Amino acid sequence: MIMKFKLYITCMGLFFMAACAKLDLNPLSDGSSETWNSTAEEIEMSLNGLYKDVFWPQDNDDWTDDFMYRDVTTPITGATINGETDFVRTWWVNSYKVIARANTIVHSVSRAADKLSPTQINRYSGEARFVRAAQYSKLLSHYGNIIYTDSAMDIDQALQQKQVEKAIVLQKIYADFDFAAENLPPSYTANELKRATSGAALAMKARIALQMEDWATAAEAAKDCMDQDIYKLHPDFSSLFLSKTKNSVEMVFGLPRSIALNVKMGDLQNYVPRNPGGWGAKNPSWDLFCAFLCTDGLPIDESPSFDPHNPFLNRDPRCAATIVPFGTSFLGYTYQPHPDSLKVWKDADMKYVENKDNRAVAIFASYNGLIWKKGVDGDWLLNSWNAEPDKIIIRYADVLLMYAEAKMELNQIDQTVLDAVNQVRARAYGVDYTATNLYPAVTTTDQTELRRIIRTERRMEFAKEGIRYMDIIRWKLAEKVLNNINYGMLDPADLRTKVVQPGLWFFPQTPAIDEDGVADFTALADAGLIKTVAVRKFDETRQYLWPIPSTEVLTSGLDQNPNY
Repeated sequence: MIMKFKLYITCMGLFFMAACAKLDLNPLSDGSSETWNSTAEEIEMSLNGLYKDVFWPQDNDDWTDDFMYRDVTTPITGATINGETDFVRTWWVNSYKVIARANTIVHSVSRAADKLSPTQINRYSGEARFVRAAQYSKLLSHYGNIIYTDSAMDIDQALQQKQVEKAIVLQKIYADFDFAAENLPPSYTANELKRATSGAALAMKARIALQMEDWATAAEAAKDCMDQDIYKLHPDFSSLFLSKTKNSVEMVFGLPRSIALNVKMGDLQNYVPRNPGGWGAKNPSWDLFCAFLCTDGLPIDESPSFDPHNPFLNRDPRCAATIVPFGTSFLGYTYQPHPDSLKVWKDADMKYVENKDNRAVAIFASYNGLIWKKGVDGDWLLNSWNAEPDKIIIRYADVLLMYAEAKMELNQIDQTVLDAVNQVRARAYGVDYTATNLYPAVTTTDQTELRRIIRTERRMEFAKEGIRYMDIIRWKLAEKVLNNINYGMLDPADLRTKVVQPGLWFFPQTPAIDEDGVADFTALADAGLIKTVAVRKFDETRQYLWPIPSTEVLTSGLDQNPNY
């Protein structure tokens, strides 16, 4: 389309602007970067390019203590991350690529000033600035001191750019989100394409402020989003994450997926049990399983209602919504990892079949007996292992809990804080948050106690959503939880002898839960009742920031982060 153009890249490899030879042979009616974005249609086409799925990666749960993938560790949980790690470079490159496109729109949208109103021009500019701020937020929170530019530049200029202090970048991000919040619509009609909104700008501003421990800004931005009274909690927690649920009122910002357009969720078979045809390889960790509170609001080592031999009983409803309870039907089969359950019930055939989710039958079945339920959909099996649930970038439950956390850290704990937490918790129980006799409502105003409650609430609410990683990073808990062992069941013969026959299935005893909500399995391991599956490692001297990609350090002279 473009015959006369300028090429935009940077020292990051994608943000430079170098004049190419003008090709005056093209018809004047063809598009050119010197005239593009001069109509609403052209601007909207440019904006659409900012929403590509590849530009909106999410942190992986397998980088956290919520996850087990057999005996495999990742560059983060194995402490091998470096400047050449694939996602380290991919995130950097793609972020700057979309920033370049956003900058182009911001600086060229005025070409349409003779055709569009100032309100429309500001709306389009606000949308581009929203994306730019979101991308810089991702870079700032993961890499630390980064290059910042809000204009295009040629190669020589780009190569002279140096990293900017985090505080300066943060203020630039705030300014972009503020502009977007002032100029983007609060919502769209049913016939309009759903794009970034003013509420999304406020929510994303709250997120980066929380990550940077700017509690006052986080609280204000989250409260402004709440006060719009547009977003609500989805009525049913479990159905929110399924492919059939589109554009939920809880989704503040996200991206649609479409199998037909080849924009879909991948890696599905690893999350599906083996009986329905999956591999059952990527599983919730025991650390996560033990983090879910009991229905009295107490952790498992304090609640008299917890039974380690029936560990799904009397737990917060999100436990059974996140992890498949033993002995229940899931994707057409009864799920039962018990080593003596060599056959299980198949619903469709109404008969017992070989139990491939038992390690006595299939040695690569779940190493810890747990299988993900949250978001795992029967439609996956019908669509040739393709799925198209909305990609939720941020949802209203996060806004509520960010508000509560920021106000708690400011020690400004009032009823609005308790209401925010209780709205999220009550939804899990299927009741209104004012019905405090029907769920374990939060009532404490003690800062230390409420901090522990909010952190546990986030873990129960956001498991498998790419939230936990940045939580343990910003709470400085990664050095603790990612230096713990990932435990699993004994091999089938030993499991029968040491756990099943003495009547100790599933957990031989209740693990202790510490002040950070972290389970301690040491006693079980020392007794030989569980086994080490993977040894996680985290180097606190360097891993709280990702390394700058090696190519950028070598070719552009950027300063590498400490100890890489």
